[in-house]
Amino acid sequence: MARRTFDATDRDVNAYALLTALVVPRPIAWISTLSADGVGNLAPHSFFTVSSAKPPIVQFTSVGHKDTLANVRATGEFVVNVASRPMMDLVNRCSAPWESGVDEAAELGIEMEPSVVVAPPRVAASPASIECRVHSEVDLGRSVVVLGDVVAITVEESALDGDHPMMSALQPLSRLGGDEWGLPPEVVELPRPRTADEARGR
Repeated sequence: MARRTFDATDRDVNAYALLTALVVPRPIAWISTLSADGVGNLAPHSFFTVSSAKPPIVQFTSVGHKDTLANVRATGEFVVNVASRPMMDLVNRCSAPWESGVDEAAELGIEMEPSVVVAPPRVAASPASIECRVHSEVDLGRSVVVLGDVVAITVEESALDGDHPMMSALQPLSRLGGDEWGLPPEVVELPRPRTADEARGR
C-alpha cells in the first residue's frame, strides 16, 4: 500500500499538525494555576500523561511560554481538572489566546472551589482533580515539559465504584487533530494475559 513520507526536518513540513493528528486521542489536562499575585489561570493542555506510578508523577507540555508555565514556575503548584463532556464548550473557550494575566474562569463564569492541599483552586463542576507540586521541568526547544508530584487526588463520590473512578461518570474529552475533539470513548473490558502461554492461547 502506497504511503507518503514527510521529512520532519523539512521546514515546509508541519510536523506539529501531523503529530497532533496521529498521536490520538490525547487526554486534556484542564490546568488551574495562580500567579505570584494570586490571579487565577485556567487553560487546557493536550500534551498530558502519567510519567511515574511510584512516586505518582504526571506531566504536561507547555507549547510555548504561556501563563500556565509562568505560574507554575512562580508558585510551584498546579491542579489538573478532568475536562468532562458537559463542560466541552467552556474548555474550548479557555483555549482562546487570552491576554496575559486574565482569569479565564472569572471571565467565563466558571465556578472554582478550594483544593485540598495546594493553593490553586479546582473547577467545581469537574468530576475529578489531581493536585500537584512541581517536580522538575525539561526544556525542549520552544516547549517545556513540566513534571508534577501528585499530592492529592479528588473524585466525586458519585463517580466512584468503590475506589475506581468510572468512565461513565468522568466523561473525559480528548483532543484530536485540527479542530477535532474526541468524545467519551466506548469502554470494553479485556483482561491482560497473565503469562506468555496464556497470550499464545495455551
